[in-house]
Amino acid sequence: MNLKTKYLGLELKNPIIVGASNLVTDHDMLKKIEDAGAAAIVYKSLFEEQIHLENLELHQDMTDYNDRNAEMNNLFQDNLFEAGPEEFLHKFSKAKKAVNIPMIASLNAVYDESWYEFAKKLEDAGADAIELNFYSTPADFDLDGRSIINEELDVIEGVKAAVKIPVSVKLSPFYTNPLFTISEMDKKGVDGLVLFNRLFQPDINIDSEAHHFPYNLSHEQDNRLALRFAGLLYGNVKADVCASMGIFTGADVIKMILAGANVVQIVSTLYKHGPKQITKMLEDIEIWMASKQYNSLEDFRGSLSAKNTKDPFTYRRAQYVDILMKSNEIFKSYPMR
Repeated sequence: MNLKTKYLGLELKNPIIVGASNLVTDHDMLKKIEDAGAAAIVYKSLFEEQIHLENLELHQDMTDYNDRNAEMNNLFQDNLFEAGPEEFLHKFSKAKKAVNIPMIASLNAVYDESWYEFAKKLEDAGADAIELNFYSTPADFDLDGRSIINEELDVIEGVKAAVKIPVSVKLSPFYTNPLFTISEMDKKGVDGLVLFNRLFQPDINIDSEAHHFPYNLSHEQDNRLALRFAGLLYGNVKADVCASMGIFTGADVIKMILAGANVVQIVSTLYKHGPKQITKMLEDIEIWMASKQYNSLEDFRGSLSAKNTKDPFTYRRAQYVDILMKSNEIFKSYPMR
């Protein structure tokens, strides 16, 4: 079977991309992921907030003993402050050289200038493309949603002007109208859209009465939101579509391609099953394609999108009404005791 596809202008051997996580910072794991058949890798995100925090901690550590006596004003040279993203860029460059498949850099910055500066540095470090890791957790009651969108649109425009490599956006699912936001981003020339970012959320331990932050792996069936929007976007935007979150099996990948996605990103299934899961997913896709007599992904991509489906209400709210009208059928699967 021909599993080749295009994403962000990159020729990929299949539609499975490994998303950003701690897994990809280990070079042995990188090789296992590549050997298992992954088509590309998104490297762990460069977070500007983390750089600022590390610089603050470094500054505090290095100034703790200043002025302890008249002869000791400063234990360290001033130029050791502001470590910046150089260590991250060095690790990224080494990871890029460790594999022979495309490496996509993920970036989350705070200031406009940082988005552009870091994007350029990631390009210089060898990134094949850049994924802008967009999300906003507003703490200001007076900030309106349109202001947040406009800021993100400006970032896309600035990054596109700063680099020559393709630029994608990893989106939050919490926009008031994701279709409008995506359309505006598409007009700015973004090359790819990743649907969606799984955000870490706080939890509360009722025994200690304290906040804690558990790992936030996705679950099977979490992919339905991405499937819906992949189906809605197919044929309506120029940007490529990457489905993310809750993709565990070859069947999940097939569903996303049928809806209209170009590729998928996986992470949680690797934590749960290891890199060998990629090989199994690819084998399952090939077996299904052979059973349907499909020779390539393009033979069926988007065939069940909103644009091509026979039922015009499949991707609309009327589907919810239809489910409500058949609500008693749930008792056949889950009988009350």
